[in-house]
Amino acid sequence: MTETVDVPIIASALPVYAHPGDAGADLMASEAVHLAPGERALVGTGVRIALPEGYAAFVVPRSGLAAKHGITIVNAPGTIDAGYRGEIKVALLNTDPREAFDIAVGDRIAQLILMPVPRARFIPVDELPDSVRGGGGFGSTGILSQGGNA
Repeated sequence: MTETVDVPIIASALPVYAHPGDAGADLMASEAVHLAPGERALVGTGVRIALPEGYAAFVVPRSGLAAKHGITIVNAPGTIDAGYRGEIKVALLNTDPREAFDIAVGDRIAQLILMPVPRARFIPVDELPDSVRGGGGFGSTGILSQGGNA
């Protein structure tokens, strides 16, 4: 069973889940924007929400826009804290080196994912417990799968 949470909202167009079971609800542009190759713009959605304490919302790219047109979100995922009450805007970037992209009012430009977020209690220690990965950073696991070929 899917858990639901009530989220008060003021919006020119409500976020919509396209299919049952979708994690993200589509956010739509509330303004028209022309994105030249390599250009970024902060695009309004006309959406303001009041998340319950203990929740955050994350603004993530739409895979179709990314794959077909090179449109992504600069700060993905964008984090909406429970105390934020302003308009949700999306920092879109056109990564296509040749083609401009036009966004019209009502176009689906991003997805909004709500998640419960526990509050961390940071505990100072002198040493951290060991782990399999240890201190290995970016690229420390290589590019080959277990027993695979390059």
